[in-house]
Amino acid sequence: MTRLFGIAGVQMSVVPWDAHATIDKIADITMNIHLNFPWVQMVMFHELAVPGLVQFVTTEKPDTWKQNAEQIPGPQTERLCELARQTRQWLIPGSLYERVGDKIYNTAIVISPQGEIVTKYRKMFPWLPYEKATTPGDQFCVFDVPDVGRFGLMICYDVWFPEVSRTLAWMGAEVILQPTMTPTSDRTLELVMCQANAIFNQAYFVSVNGIGVWGGGRSLIVDPDGRVLQEASTNQTILTEMLDLDNVTRTREYGTLGLSQSLKQLRDADHNFPVYKDGRLADGGFEQLGLLALHRNGGLPKKKG
Repeated sequence: MTRLFGIAGVQMSVVPWDAHATIDKIADITMNIHLNFPWVQMVMFHELAVPGLVQFVTTEKPDTWKQNAEQIPGPQTERLCELARQTRQWLIPGSLYERVGDKIYNTAIVISPQGEIVTKYRKMFPWLPYEKATTPGDQFCVFDVPDVGRFGLMICYDVWFPEVSRTLAWMGAEVILQPTMTPTSDRTLELVMCQANAIFNQAYFVSVNGIGVWGGGRSLIVDPDGRVLQEASTNQTILTEMLDLDNVTRTREYGTLGLSQSLKQLRDADHNFPVYKDGRLADGGFEQLGLLALHRNGGLPKKKG
């Protein structure tokens, strides 16, 4: 029995400043996928698809992102859960601003075909210093699709930190999902990282970006051998792909392209990595870097400490 799994990544623009209208658009697209591609079992959208903005671009309405933050579950997620229940599909509606007391997280949720939130993930690495108003999460996230396999979840800037995807793979993830929202020129660099993360972890990697003001498109799907299966351009696109998770088993067992059995060698190697100590980054050359802050007028930030 093969472990086939149909997935659709939706690269779209949001309705500016209107979470309700954006959820309507998400619902329309998801329902169309359900009707026209009945083999698709999961639909995934980009980071912050519902609120549709991040702090550093909110010059027109600077408090809108805070107003769109709510508890999870809440009114927005209830609508999304009902959508998943109607279509009987797994739904990852990008991410939302989650309010917990006086803290706000950038949170992705995973909704089952039964319309239940089975898990949620709070972005561990907000894009600092720009996203400094959000609180970093502190928990990795994997979840199981019955009779298929284990999936891992990260958000946008997490991809710049290989420790995140490596931990997800170590936790058993065979598919790594990354809703992102990158309107900047470093999307070209992220494409390299997405492919590299797939290769390092011998896993599928699915990165879905937005378009328009809050995204530059170029969503992609990479297989566990590092082959780019699909890459979108910069227009609205639905990427549909049939993933075969048995390919992950094959790649990890026989090696990438039948050559490098890297995860096995990492498991069996008798190495300690001095860069890590007690679960944190140890003191070292990075201590010479300046504070994590915006450079202004060409000046350098103060040194740490």
